[in-house]
Amino acid sequence: MLTQVSCTPDRPHTTGRRDSGPVALAVDLGSCTTGVWAARRGSISASCTDPGSATAEAVRRGRIVDADECIASLSALVRRYVEPVPRGGVIVACRPVLSGEAELRVSRRVLQAVFQPRRVLFIDSVRAAAIGSGAAAGTLLVVDVGAELTEVALLREGRVTAARRIDIGVRDLARGATLELITDAVASHVNAVRAGPGAADLPAALRRGALLVGAGASQPELTKALARTLRAPVHRAASPVTAALHGAGQVAKSILRHPAGA
Repeated sequence: MLTQVSCTPDRPHTTGRRDSGPVALAVDLGSCTTGVWAARRGSISASCTDPGSATAEAVRRGRIVDADECIASLSALVRRYVEPVPRGGVIVACRPVLSGEAELRVSRRVLQAVFQPRRVLFIDSVRAAAIGSGAAAGTLLVVDVGAELTEVALLREGRVTAARRIDIGVRDLARGATLELITDAVASHVNAVRAGPGAADLPAALRRGALLVGAGASQPELTKALARTLRAPVHRAASPVTAALHGAGQVAKSILRHPAGA
């Protein structure tokens, strides 16, 4: 299911080093890229290479559709760490905005089977991406154009105040979708935010400029098209594909340091 594995350690580590307590973990189960971050071990990820092979995947449109396959693939990915990840860690897992309880139950089942964690918490991917990009302070508009899902969210001091999602992403460009279709969907979501409870924060967020994350940030033409459509600056995150994963990792570390504030 997954290929193109890469591993990026946070810092050099010694094989055989023992962990003195629970390990902070982060997981991002995407429709095309799956990423895991573990404290003192860094991040490891795997991505699909064939944009036409959606039927063979365990995650589609941001939802787990084959839990057993997802467990097997995620387990195989985690085994690639040189230093094994111990059980009983604290996991912060990314989720698409507006995820339902049924979706979260399946995700929890997968994470429990692979990691046997002490605790599992979920964070909206858009919020995690803002944290991972160092842009969570103030008012921020996040546009996450993934492989098969696009999310638009308005944040205030790192908290989501309004959000929308649609089942379209950059992989759909190979299936006949156009950049205009994606940008129009984003604009429609922004207009919905403008008419909702977060409307007062939107002008400041647009003046600051939207933060673009996800696979779509690798499409220069999409960045330009979004800027034209929104009539606002669009800033590509420095590490757009892994921003959410690393943001979730920061939250996991914070929870272990200050568990009462989780």
